[in-house]
Amino acid sequence: MKNFDSYFKSAFTVDNVIFGFDESDLKILLIKRQEDPYIDHWALPGYFVLPDEDLNTAARRVLKQLAGLDNVYLEQVKSFGAVDRHPFGRVITVAYYSLVKIDNFNPQPDNDVAKEVRWFSVSDVSNLNLAFDHEEMVDVCFETLKHQVRVRPIGFELLPPKFTLTELQHLYEAILETDLDKRNFRKKILSMNLLIDLDEMQAGVAHRPAKLYQFDYDKYQEFLEEGFSFEVKESKRKERQAVS
Repeated sequence: MKNFDSYFKSAFTVDNVIFGFDESDLKILLIKRQEDPYIDHWALPGYFVLPDEDLNTAARRVLKQLAGLDNVYLEQVKSFGAVDRHPFGRVITVAYYSLVKIDNFNPQPDNDVAKEVRWFSVSDVSNLNLAFDHEEMVDVCFETLKHQVRVRPIGFELLPPKFTLTELQHLYEAILETDLDKRNFRKKILSMNLLIDLDEMQAGVAHRPAKLYQFDYDKYQEFLEEGFSFEVKESKRKERQAVS
C-alpha cells in the first residue's frame, strides 16, 4: 500500500485583503505582527486554518480575532502556494478580499498575533516591506477589484445614503487609480438608471451646491446579479500625461 504521509505535512492559512474607502482615498487594513516569523512587520490579517474548520469559516474567524472586523462579506480570490513562501515550512494560503466603508468599523486586535491594526493608503503598500508574499496578494486582489468595478456596481455600502455624482466619481477614481472624464462619467452613470434623483441640493457647503442622489436598490440588485460593462474615458489631463 502506498505511503501518503508526505502529502499530509503541509499547513493551510487564510489571508484577508480588506480594502476600505473613506470618501477620498482607497486604503488597506494591515496588522503589525508580534510573533515570528516577521515579528514587527506589517502584514495582512491572516493565520492558520484549524483542523476542524472550513476555509470560509477560518477567514471570518481570523479577521475577527486579528483585526476585530465582523460581518464582512469575503470573496475568495486565489491560492498562493510557492514552496518557500513561509520560512517555517510548506504553507499554502487562500486569499480573500472585501471592500468596506472605513467609518463602519473600529479595528481592534484580540489575539497574540497582532499588536496593532491600522489602515494604510494602497499607494503606500510598496514602501512597507510586508511580511511573506503579502504584497503580491495585495496586487492580485487590487487587480481583481479593478476588474469587478467595471462589471458590478459599487458604492451602495461605501457612500452616504445621499451623495453627489462627484463623490461617486471619486470612489471609482480611487479604485481605478485614474482621473475620469467628468462629462463622460456622468453621462454613463445616469444612462444606467441606477440612481434616483432626490431633487435636493447639498446644504452648508462653501462651494456651489450639487444635486443629491441615492441608489435605486432594486436596480442595484439587478446589476449585482446580471453585471454590466462600465468603461469611461480618462480625463483629458490624464491622457495628456500618458502621451508626454
